[in-house]
Amino acid sequence: MTGETTVRTAVRIHGHGAQRRALRALLDGLPAHGGRLLLAGEPGLGRTALLQWAARSFRAGPVLHLGPDPEATATAGHLLDTLRAAADGAPLLVCVDDAHLWDAPARSALGRAAEHLDSAGRVGLLLSAASDRAVDPALARLPVVRLDPLAPPRAAALLDDVTDGAAAPAVRERLLAEAEGNPALLLAMTRRLSPAELRGHRPLPGPPADAATLVEVAGGAEAAPSARARDMLLTVAAAVRASDGPDVDAGLVRDALRRLRPARESGARPEPLPAQLARAGDRLRFHSPLVRRTVYAIGAPDRRRAVHGALAEVLESGGDRLPGLLHRSWSLSGPARDPARADRLAAVAADGTVPSSYRLRATAYARAAELTADSAGRAERYTAAAEQALLAGRPEQARPLLAAARDRAAPAAVRGRAELVRGLVELGDGPVGDAHQSLSLAASLLAEAAPAEAATAALAAADAAWAAGDLPACLATLAPEPAPRTGGAASLRRPHGPTTVAAVMHHHRVGMRALLEGRLDRAGAPLGQVVERGRTEDRPEPLLRSAAAALLLGDVDAARRAGARALAAVRQLGSQSLEPRALEYLAYAELRAGRHPQARTHAEEGLRTALRAGQRNTAAHHRAVLALAASIEEEPDAVARHVAEALETARRHGLAQAATLAQWAAARADLGRGRPFDAADRLGLLVLPGPGRGHFAVWRLAVPCFVEAAVPAGRHEEAREVLTDFAGWAAFGADPQAAAQLARCRALLAPPDRADDLYRQARARHAEAGGDFERARTALLYGKWLRRRRRPREARDRLGAALAGFERCGAGVWAAQARDELRALGAAPHATGTPTPLGRLTPQQLRIARYVAEGATNREVALALGVSTRTVDYHLRKVFAALGIRSRLELARVVGQAEQGRAARRTAAHQEKTGARP
Repeated sequence: MTGETTVRTAVRIHGHGAQRRALRALLDGLPAHGGRLLLAGEPGLGRTALLQWAARSFRAGPVLHLGPDPEATATAGHLLDTLRAAADGAPLLVCVDDAHLWDAPARSALGRAAEHLDSAGRVGLLLSAASDRAVDPALARLPVVRLDPLAPPRAAALLDDVTDGAAAPAVRERLLAEAEGNPALLLAMTRRLSPAELRGHRPLPGPPADAATLVEVAGGAEAAPSARARDMLLTVAAAVRASDGPDVDAGLVRDALRRLRPARESGARPEPLPAQLARAGDRLRFHSPLVRRTVYAIGAPDRRRAVHGALAEVLESGGDRLPGLLHRSWSLSGPARDPARADRLAAVAADGTVPSSYRLRATAYARAAELTADSAGRAERYTAAAEQALLAGRPEQARPLLAAARDRAAPAAVRGRAELVRGLVELGDGPVGDAHQSLSLAASLLAEAAPAEAATAALAAADAAWAAGDLPACLATLAPEPAPRTGGAASLRRPHGPTTVAAVMHHHRVGMRALLEGRLDRAGAPLGQVVERGRTEDRPEPLLRSAAAALLLGDVDAARRAGARALAAVRQLGSQSLEPRALEYLAYAELRAGRHPQARTHAEEGLRTALRAGQRNTAAHHRAVLALAASIEEEPDAVARHVAEALETARRHGLAQAATLAQWAAARADLGRGRPFDAADRLGLLVLPGPGRGHFAVWRLAVPCFVEAAVPAGRHEEAREVLTDFAGWAAFGADPQAAAQLARCRALLAPPDRADDLYRQARARHAEAGGDFERARTALLYGKWLRRRRRPREARDRLGAALAGFERCGAGVWAAQARDELRALGAAPHATGTPTPLGRLTPQQLRIARYVAEGATNREVALALGVSTRTVDYHLRKVFAALGIRSRLELARVVGQAEQGRAARRTAAHQEKTGARP
């Protein structure tokens, strides 16, 4: 090493947004009342940085940094007296960093003082403690905010921040994979590198996270009191390496320890579980992944090999072939290359009859690659490991494996498979233009030796071009290709029939190209075959393609069925990389059908799984769906948040489809809140001809909203211009709602003598297509038109139907428009079912009302719902206005009475159903 890289201090905190919101809520409440909070996280996650951020952010009074002073913390009373004196009547923030390092009496006094903090006045107590062991009982009653490792994008931003983006791509991927989201470990590894190593001009030294670096970050948390405890810690740490998760079977550890220490264990009294370990039933795990890695790294090599040997004996005797082989390979001290053992490991990893997870197969292939002698064989096995890591939803592990697989001497098929994995990783989290190039290259490299995988790569390249909104590239990628041949390799080496999958890919490709060329007569048959396959398939890839084809044809019911079957299939297989995609198709299908609450449910779950799998691009699509779902409710903050987050990724990675959906959501929220001018301005950029027009497959969906906004905004000619194209789209037949929407738009633009008939046509079309939301929108616009034509009786019927439809699908902001129109007619807005005061509230308003009725403050409600206090204030004002009340006391009474009535009705209904009598 020629020197160390100068790593500057990060200019901002990366990630930990939820934790900062919790801290901000504590700080905002201090001028009115006290509070307490415990930040818990493993070493290196940034507890101290967050504590310092809170101290810098507090402006309402003094900040006291408290250490374990024996005099001040002798008793809880002394400590409270110290806090009162420091506060002197003003709001006070007390910061206690690393409270776990205080001695037991001081921790006990601190915990008791925290319980009686209210008597100290407006004092906020903010503590941090390491979570490498169980929370100290003295602090267990404090509200806890836990720090999680940084998500891959946040960790990447931190690395770029402190190195000014100087790290070479391969080095960057290796550091991020080794850090596992721990910011202190990431910085420590980066500091060890010379500038030449950081820039990729020299190879990296050994493992970047070596024992010394891990010990530096862990800070001694791995220390054990006895040799037996050290052996137990090392055995658990070693066992996790060949486990499917962070925990291991306690019986496996016990049996391995008996083999490891047979003479010493006989007659020995059992020791208590080391503090670094937690037990849940028959499973053992480390409280801290960093400590687990440190324990393994600092173990003596001979002892590590002995532990792996003992684990191998136990597993082999129980028939666990793959983990047994892995531990056996780690137990030997022979030469670095062992071709025979490498072949055995790779063969078992490839055996579909051996029960194992994608994650464990990836580990086995990677270990086999390390033991392989020839470079081409190593490249093939590293590629196989990357394939399995991707299927396991671990793209951050796939990237460095792909870097290790680079070998110009490898066969074209191996290089093509590597490019396929690289392209799929970028398609999930990266610029989709780069993904398109990688996937197109993969298709050409695989064409000769693996036609089935080549078809997979070509269709994925089309997906990338579709996401980018690049119609010419999409059509070029979908160029005619030969029908699938019998045989060939299955995509990503999964054990299922390749011929059927290849046929599905072929039909989808042919139908998708015909659809994009506007030849519905040629698209229907091949896409229909793909949809039909979804009725009998039980494998993820054909089912996902079936759902996508159904969406292209506008068959939302078939898309829902195929999406639901795909979701069940990927969960059964444990493929975390495909789960977000299945949920995406389900969310889109529900959205197209106008079932916004169901779309929101799928998108919320899809967002969580996409972020967990490191798929920011998929997460952006789910955020766009969430924005569209929220745009019909009275949640302006939620719409703005989802739109901003979707656009942040969409603009960085070229996601034209997600960007168009997000911008449409923002405009629809404006339209629902009665701001047609703003909505028309936003939508005009999406639907009017020009270089900035929205995604080629999405912008037409926003045309009805644009026409509805453009008419009151006086932009009639522009509305007529886009309606001509929309008429062709409606005739195309791929959108079941389009015909009814077209009639509604024409009614908005028509003279009075024609509008009535057009509205009636729209209603008739809705009866055929279904969809509560769109039908209610037509009824609302028709009712408005009738009211202005002084036809109150007909208007009341249409507006009442609109209100009922909006309430049924949770469209609170649109329901408010219908109520306003009914009031203008002098009619009392009615609700469906038994009328109750709470029936006037939107779902979000009702949740807030119930929290407040239970005595929660606005800050506590905001924390519980994950929104801002401003959002709670906004909704609470709406609640008071809707219920005609002025105080929280009245709200509690109204909610209580409504809940009692609801319970009584439920009891009566149950008695009637069961035939019981009071």
